[in-house]
Amino acid sequence: MGGASARADGPYNRVLIPNHDRAPERPPSDLLWDFAGETMGTTWAVTLVPPPGKTRETFQSAIEAELARIIALFSHWEPTSELARFNAAPEGFWAVSQPFWDLLNKAMDIADDTDGAVDPTLGALVDLWGFGPPGPRPLDSFGTAPSLPLDDEVAEARARSGWQSLRLNRQQRAVQQSGEMKLDLSGIAKGHAVDVVSERLHALGATSHLVEIGGELRGRGVKPDGRPWWTELQQAPGSPEPRTLVALFDLAVATSGDWVRGFETYGQRYSHTLNGRIGRPIDNGVASVTVLADTALYADAMATALTVMGPIEGPAFATAMKIAAAFVVRGDTGLTEIVTPAFQAMLDEGA
Repeated sequence: MGGASARADGPYNRVLIPNHDRAPERPPSDLLWDFAGETMGTTWAVTLVPPPGKTRETFQSAIEAELARIIALFSHWEPTSELARFNAAPEGFWAVSQPFWDLLNKAMDIADDTDGAVDPTLGALVDLWGFGPPGPRPLDSFGTAPSLPLDDEVAEARARSGWQSLRLNRQQRAVQQSGEMKLDLSGIAKGHAVDVVSERLHALGATSHLVEIGGELRGRGVKPDGRPWWTELQQAPGSPEPRTLVALFDLAVATSGDWVRGFETYGQRYSHTLNGRIGRPIDNGVASVTVLADTALYADAMATALTVMGPIEGPAFATAMKIAAAFVVRGDTGLTEIVTPAFQAMLDEGA
């Protein structure tokens, strides 16, 4: 999953203004503090307006503690994480922690809402296609390009996947492990981490801040000078649309792009975004989807879901759900953009 750049360089041509009609609170001070680091295989950055009496160390340690907690819960790359332990567990129902239960239930609700376009049970397929902890696809017999899974391998991994087959025991706060199920929450984990860090900063009195993890962002409040957190949207390479900035005032943004991560073999590129309905990387012409929403988790999840849905179902779903989304679609004449009415309304506010 990609996102937006937290820094905008040079001129821009389009501006999006949130139309939620909220009035910003007064920032807690006139200072701006920057923090940065690495987490979840990517980078993070925070800019905040500190309240009086708090030290930089307070915020640094709070941010790092929240990110470490997310990894300990949901990383499928960390063998001691709660998710990795569940994936390795034998058959049976296994009690999980409240934070794990809460996020898994949110993921299941989104899977239900999107008919599986976002599916937290695709770990076996993620591994098979070379995007999980086992590592990239092995090279073919010529040793020149990544090999592709056989049809029966895809079918076997699909048989071990599927959100509708995951059973939850709500009284025991337990999740059923069939002995073959592999959860993968990476489709929403970064967005969730952005929200968690944002909530922690707000609780510490930094009511004005911008949080970014791996290109997914959430802005709250405004800067000391009253200006919003301006963020340049990431665009697919070769996109025909002008550079676009959004005022992230109580708003989050995420972008899913087929160029962000993948591999190429024999002239065909395979994206890391998988369509669980067929067990294969997307191949529907969608180059990218950008979603603006109240929370980074929802923006993250919907960017993935709309990408999987494709250039017809995706815009129709987003329009019906009043999601602010922009699609960049590959076609015979090149790249074209499709925006939903909610996205267009933000453009109209910035015109």
